[in-house]
Amino acid sequence: MAWAVKATAILQRPPPPVPLILAHRRAVDLLNVRRKIIGGSSIDGVNLTKSCSNSFASSTCRSTSTNAASGEIIDDQVLTITPLEVNTIKEICSKWEWRGYSINYLKFEGQNGQKSNPPLLLVHGFGASVAHWRRNIPTLAQTNTVYAIDLLGFGASDKPIGFEYTMEAWAQLILDFLKEIVQKPTVLIGNSVGSLACVIAAADAQNSLVGGLVLLNCAGGMNNKAIVDDWRIKLLFPLLWFIDFLLKQKGIASFIFERVRQRESLRNVLLSVYGNKDSVDEDLIQIIREPALDEGALDAFVSIVTGPPGPNPVQLMPKIKLPVLILWGDEDPFTPLDGPVGKYFSSLPAKVQNISLSVLQGVGHCPHDDRPNLVHEKLVPWLATLSSS
Repeated sequence: MAWAVKATAILQRPPPPVPLILAHRRAVDLLNVRRKIIGGSSIDGVNLTKSCSNSFASSTCRSTSTNAASGEIIDDQVLTITPLEVNTIKEICSKWEWRGYSINYLKFEGQNGQKSNPPLLLVHGFGASVAHWRRNIPTLAQTNTVYAIDLLGFGASDKPIGFEYTMEAWAQLILDFLKEIVQKPTVLIGNSVGSLACVIAAADAQNSLVGGLVLLNCAGGMNNKAIVDDWRIKLLFPLLWFIDFLLKQKGIASFIFERVRQRESLRNVLLSVYGNKDSVDEDLIQIIREPALDEGALDAFVSIVTGPPGPNPVQLMPKIKLPVLILWGDEDPFTPLDGPVGKYFSSLPAKVQNISLSVLQGVGHCPHDDRPNLVHEKLVPWLATLSSS
């Protein structure tokens, strides 16, 4: 069953549903310190502390701004944010034609979003979709226009039969989307293979539309064949090649894929990659499973698992001079911190000034959905530094 876990668990997911957007006591930007005038002077030296509670239904955050000089609490604001409902996401998504294929995407603007702040593009991982970000979109939209995209082969985007999926194709899709749809410098935020696609796009020396990069447990390749320096992968290498051989047999591949996309199989895989087991609910399972029932989903599965791993991030990251935030769940079984990919990314902040790293305790392979508040605590203030620079 190791192949089933590996193949599906790169899959990602979203959490529970609840009504659309935010209930707030006052119209304030989430996690942004409200500017006040005290004694006739503008407060710039403000410390922001925040406590958040995470429940199935919503994320509740309390932001407290403190006068840096006196320690006096000058503002206290509470904002309850509910995730987007899956059906709402389906209703507000749009279609974009890329090279003859239909690509599903979402554009979301909160009531208080700052038009001057850079837009964000959320890029999911293997098996996931726009809906995997539903716990994050309302929060991020408080300060930025948020786009999210279904990569070709996933979600509600086309799944062309016979298409040879590569990391480079996904990266080009991202760059073309920025050029044709967003049309301004954008912060790319990716998870797993979505992170790697964002790295490839950001490393393109010709592009000027990437303004920042956020990597959530970045993958080392499109599949595990890329991770050749890990003794655990080396031990499994003969098995991985044997699985590739089996998957290229149509009948066997169909049987395997049918087993992989069963609810209990998906549940078990997701539980193995999530630190917060409460996040693995029926909605998440359905969001992963539904696109897997589409025509062309089997072809996409086989092509991605058996195809070339793509460019190595170790060769790409030195080319990136943009601000980079790395967030890493410390309970990730696929790209563990003590593995070659985790070790490499963990070493970067000590070597390069433009890169920041936060390790998230008790978090698995998909931090943004696993424990979204931990991600928001690091991500929102970092985005604010880009907006002010």
